[in-house]
Amino acid sequence: MSNPGPVQGPSPTLFFETLNAHQRTAALKGALELELFTAIGEGAQTVDAIATRIAGQPRATRILCDFLTVAGFLTKNQAAYALTQDSALFLDKRSPAYMGSVSNLLLAPLMVDSFRDLAAVVRNGKTLLDGSGTVEPDHPIWQEFARSMVPMMALPAQLIAKHLNSAEGKPWKVLDIAAGHGLFGIEIARLNPNAQIHALDWPKVLDVATENARAAGIHDRHHRIEGSAFDIDFGENYDIVLLTNFLHHFDVATCESLLHKIHAALKPGGRCATLEFVPNPDRISPPIPATFAMIMLANTASGDAYTFAELDRMAAHAGFARSEIFPLLPNPQHLVLSHK
Repeated sequence: MSNPGPVQGPSPTLFFETLNAHQRTAALKGALELELFTAIGEGAQTVDAIATRIAGQPRATRILCDFLTVAGFLTKNQAAYALTQDSALFLDKRSPAYMGSVSNLLLAPLMVDSFRDLAAVVRNGKTLLDGSGTVEPDHPIWQEFARSMVPMMALPAQLIAKHLNSAEGKPWKVLDIAAGHGLFGIEIARLNPNAQIHALDWPKVLDVATENARAAGIHDRHHRIEGSAFDIDFGENYDIVLLTNFLHHFDVATCESLLHKIHAALKPGGRCATLEFVPNPDRISPPIPATFAMIMLANTASGDAYTFAELDRMAAHAGFARSEIFPLLPNPQHLVLSHK
């Protein structure tokens, strides 16, 4: 009798896996805290060797390693564990592309707590966090963002600086709105010795950007503008305005108001470089940009993940002549370049 193969039809597997998805988060968080990926990268491959390196109990170490193997973070051959390519690049602390610090922000108690009652969020239509959620003025979460997200933002900062042809060395005046860690302006200044960067953010957040500018050796060309992007005077005659990871926090009318203010601050021919998670028109693909809207639902009063058509329309209403969109692979975000 031949093997009939797997049974087709309804299955509770997705339901079961989704209800237990918090275990994947906890396993990854625990492995990062234990420096498990670093231990394996250094050569500890067996349960006993890994347990000794991370000061773990052998049975518990074996269960965690097996779980991470099933989840796709490790491989296992007989009794030997090894890192996947992704884990070696992003989760081994010895790697220059290590991203473990990102968990400090994404798993911060406030970020996790914002999802505690999603049914109530949907009924309410906005975050259950106090006020406007994470976009409250001078919210402390942005200091954590500035310090934790550097590894994840380094690549898109490099890609945007190159796409803008920063290395041509033109005497640019650059406004970096909601600068945070400051990487986007700093990368332009690193490639362009004639660029002056004006970083705008809350004072304590700008302290992080200032530290990073000093470490990059461009501190003398990195200037602070302290306050809210909606209230403070930008100045004028900017060649480039950087608007990274910002518009998705607000509704369309608020975005258009800010873009109008940016348009006025640009010199003729100036460009606004917007970094966003941009879903396709169907809003269910690609997965990361499409599901990013859920983060905005839980954490803001009116934020969203906007399609390119929506971003293009906002920019046009603000006076921009045209907008273009460019992928920043392998990063899941897109650059939207709006021309005055």
